[in-house]
Order: sequence, then structure tokens, then C-alpha cells
Amino acid sequence: MKFATLQKTLPPLLAEFLSGYAFRQIHIGLSPSKVFRLDAANKNSLYLKTSPRVPGFSLLQEKLKLEWLENRLPVPKVLRFAEDENTDYLLLSEISGKPASDDSLKKNIPRVIEQLTTGLKTIHTLPVENCPFDARLDSAIKLARERIINGLVEQEDFDEERQGRTVEDIFQELIAAKPTGEDLVFTHGDYCAPNVILKNGKLSGFVDWGNAGVADKYQDLALLSRSVSYNFGEEWSKSVFEIYGIEPDWEKIYFYRLLDEFF
Repeated sequence: MKFATLQKTLPPLLAEFLSGYAFRQIHIGLSPSKVFRLDAANKNSLYLKTSPRVPGFSLLQEKLKLEWLENRLPVPKVLRFAEDENTDYLLLSEISGKPASDDSLKKNIPRVIEQLTTGLKTIHTLPVENCPFDARLDSAIKLARERIINGLVEQEDFDEERQGRTVEDIFQELIAAKPTGEDLVFTHGDYCAPNVILKNGKLSGFVDWGNAGVADKYQDLALLSRSVSYNFGEEWSKSVFEIYGIEPDWEKIYFYRLLDEFF
């Protein structure tokens, strides 16, 4: 499909910049964003994210986080950001390689998990002093509540073990399960296999930074171990904690997976 079809809805300067590209939508994840891969002859491939402007979610935040991370981690470069009264548009460079969830990488699962986990440790070594992005417990729970109020949490998308329960019921459980302390690091916020790019078996970069910020390290460990179980099998999840060098805190793991139901 030619990009001209989508061009008609883009802000004029962005449409002009992308003239001549063909696009295909990437169907992955449950966020309100749509992601398109853009290709044109003799040009580098690009990625365009679009998102409706809704309370508690903005591609502007991801833009700011990517700009902060530039020269700190291998992340996409922000090429353009645009907005109109209904939609945000974020144009990004490509991270070369394949998502760690790609079936072609399952021939060497231990290598993939090693790259996923050491990549996470690298993220967690970033200094948090003066980091402008707050994802601590109080902020995350407040945002979860705002998303409930604005009708942005869909109980149909809950994990299998919580199907049939109401949003309010799960939110009350979340409050009851809130940890008493936080081991703060810089976190990705949605650290799962599709958001980590590997090339020739080695880490190439990280994508999808909209939920990043200072939070407990189990924000990422809980979602990574779940992602490893989903993509490679339950028997592999313990490898995440062994490689990271930490004993699993199952109460925190349960809480942060529960928190993820609201995002």
C-alpha cells in the first residue's frame, strides 16, 4: 500500500517529508498507538507511531524520553513529532534487527534470554539523579486511577486469570498489594521480548519507551519474566532472575503484573 492513502490525514509538513514511502502496519501489543513501517527505494526504513490524544497517554512523552535517552542507550532517533487536535504523530529511525520474540530466534533460546536480561541490567545502570521521568508507585497508581476514570482500561484485555473480574475489583486488589518499599532504578516500563531488538544474536537496541521512568526494578523484571514464559515456555522464566543475579520477589512480581492490567 502506498503511503498516499494515509498522507491525507497527516499534518502537511509530515506528509511532505514522507512522500514516496510505502507503509505497512505492525500489529503488536495492546497500546492505543498504531505503528507503521515505512519503506522507500534507496532510503532507510522508518517507523511512524500515531495515537489518539487521550488522557494519560501521549506520544509527546515518548518523544521526550527518547531524546533524553539519546547517547545513553541504543534507542530510535526522533526524526519528527507532529500533532493535531485529535492525534499525535511520532516518526522514528529504525533499530536494525529483529524483535527478540521473532520465531527465527527460537533456535537458541538461552542466547536470546541472556541478551534480554543483560540488556535490562544495562538499562537499570542509568543514573536516576535528576531524571525527569517519574514512574514510582504513587505516580503509577494515580495514573492507573485516571485511566479507569477516563474509560481507558478494558477488562476484556485482562490476563486469563483475571478474566470476568471488574476493573474496580482489580484496582482494589492493586491497592491492597502495594509494596512497602521501592528499589529505584531507571526502568523501561514495558520490557518484553517484542520491544528488544537483536541482530546476529546480539542486542541491537530497545523500542517503545512510552512508560519509561524511575521505578522499582521489578516493574521490568515482572514483565520480562512473564514475556519469557509466554514466548519461550514457563521453564525458561527462572533464567531471567539467575542471569540478573537476584532472588525473585514474588509479591512484587505479582503486584507489577497486576499494575500492568491498567496500561
